[in-house]
Amino acid sequence: MVVDAIANELGCSFSNKPDVHAQVAEVNMDGEKLILAKPTTFMNKSGDALVALQKQFKIADADVWTVYDDASLDLGVMRVRKEGSAGGHNGVKSIIEALGTQAFWRFKVGVNAPAENIPLEDWVLSKFPEDQHELLGRVIELTKETILNAFQTQPEEESETLN
Repeated sequence: MVVDAIANELGCSFSNKPDVHAQVAEVNMDGEKLILAKPTTFMNKSGDALVALQKQFKIADADVWTVYDDASLDLGVMRVRKEGSAGGHNGVKSIIEALGTQAFWRFKVGVNAPAENIPLEDWVLSKFPEDQHELLGRVIELTKETILNAFQTQPEEESETLN
């Protein structure tokens, strides 16, 4: 949802690129090429798409930024990190394995932990309850703005919580 919001803000659209296992949008921003990608692989194979994208678009490891959901963070929390473990997120684990490093930018969006009786994989694939839509929209906007601002400067590690 965040990457879609960025594409919408920049007026670009995605096209399916099977050769890189992703939907890709390309845009110039402040004289720099920005590649937005949404892997079409299973989440736990995100690293496969990343490697193909890096090869095709000549993207250095240092220029990889990821956006993903984090069930260990409350909805309304957005955290930026430069480095760290996968934290149990299989998509991030796949990216770490593909890159051979934990040093890449992560923009993590809290989605709340599931209730005890709901498996995590079912939780993250379910729709957000109606009463969470406003807060979800605000954290998507915050994350989008943080990423776009960071693209012009450089990201800083931070955490922000909306109420």
